[in-house]
Amino acid sequence: MRIFVTGASGFIGSAVLPELVAAGHQVTGLARSDASAATVTSLGAQVVRGSLDDLDVLRSAAADADAVVHLAFKHDLAFSGGFAEAAEADRVAIEALGTSVGGDDPTLVVAAGLAGLSPGRVATEADVALPEGHTAPRVANTAAALAFADRGVRASIVRLSPSVHGEGDGAFVATLAQVARDRGFAGYVGDGGNRWPAVHRSDAATLFRLAVEKAAPGSVLHGSAEEGVAIRDLAEALGRRLGLPARSVSPDDAAAHFGWLGRLVGMDIPASSAVTRETLGWTPTGPTLLDDVEAGHYG
Repeated sequence: MRIFVTGASGFIGSAVLPELVAAGHQVTGLARSDASAATVTSLGAQVVRGSLDDLDVLRSAAADADAVVHLAFKHDLAFSGGFAEAAEADRVAIEALGTSVGGDDPTLVVAAGLAGLSPGRVATEADVALPEGHTAPRVANTAAALAFADRGVRASIVRLSPSVHGEGDGAFVATLAQVARDRGFAGYVGDGGNRWPAVHRSDAATLFRLAVEKAAPGSVLHGSAEEGVAIRDLAEALGRRLGLPARSVSPDDAAAHFGWLGRLVGMDIPASSAVTRETLGWTPTGPTLLDDVEAGHYG
């Protein structure tokens, strides 16, 4: 297949590209800088220069492809207070990609998230994300992506764990490690028994390939190799690696202690991937989250 990937040079995208190339697909990656273009080329893919704001570029690249894997999101903007603006850019990009993708079996796979799907119980692929709070626009975006299944596109979403982990990860777990360095201890909220699902980036890459190749229209897929890792266990592992104690932070102090991550770090958000594994034959084989911490990927 001819596959166009946004976010191609990012932490997840740079694992997805070689996975697709190794499977024999012709891959093109979006790159907004010379450095990103060099990364895409080094991974065996062709380059299309542009950003999520270049809608004509997105439409053209999608029209030349049989499938689109949409991984890009303006995380820097979102984490600096511009979540609504980042979500709007994502909405417009999904519309451009979904209406333009070509081929005899036009395919659209969009990255989504598991965080907050069903706090306090194990989420499944059957759970419907509710458009509540500040994340409501992005929830609406994934619903819009799935709606392309009613327009003749083999559309699916891959809900990713908050920890897509591995060497080079700069997201949630890396932030927890930096907070630990800054505060002098590795923190968890309350008793730390709340859980996060997790997946290694190599397993996430395999799941995106399988989604492109095999997912039925309207599929909701879960990228959770581990159903739930207790945040206390994660904090203790980070503490051992950093030479710091692990210590509880009260729920009332979580926002001040963890900053923008304060709400998420205290959430209990385990998630199953049983249906995804059964329907696509996905069998994660990568290291666990705690394995990656112990290997030194977070300090």
